[in-house]
Amino acid sequence: MDMSLPTLPASDAGAATRPPERAVARRAALTILTVVAAFQLALVAGAPWGAAAWGGEAPGALPTSLRLASAGSVLVYGGLVALVSTRRLRPAVRRVLLTGASLLMVLSTVGNLATQSSVERVWAPFAAALAVLFWRLRKRH
Repeated sequence: MDMSLPTLPASDAGAATRPPERAVARRAALTILTVVAAFQLALVAGAPWGAAAWGGEAPGALPTSLRLASAGSVLVYGGLVALVSTRRLRPAVRRVLLTGASLLMVLSTVGNLATQSSVERVWAPFAAALAVLFWRLRKRH
C-alpha cells in the first residue's frame, strides 16, 4: 500500500498559496495610486514640493492655480481607486474605463520623462507601472 503524499505537478506547485495575478495587480495599483494621491493632496495642503510637480514651474509651495490642479488630480486618482476597487461595473464598461486609464498613464509617463524638472522625472516609473497594471486589470475575471 502506497503511503506517500500526493504531489502537485511542477507547474501547479505553489498555486494554492500564491495570490491570483489580478489580486496582486489590484493591490499594486492601489498602493501606487495612494502614494500619488497623497503627494498631490500634500501639494494642495501647501507642502513645499512644487519642484516635483507640474513641470517644476513653482518650486516650494504651489500657487493657488496649481493647488487647484492638484486637487483635481486627487479627484482623478480617487476615481481610479474606486475603479480598481469596485466589481459593480459591467465588464465592458470596466474594460473601457481601464483602457482609458492605461492610456492616460502612458501620457503621464511621457510627460514626466519630458519635463524640464529632473525631480519630477521620479514619477515616470509610477505612471508607467500604473499603465501596465491598468492594462492587465482590463482582462475579464
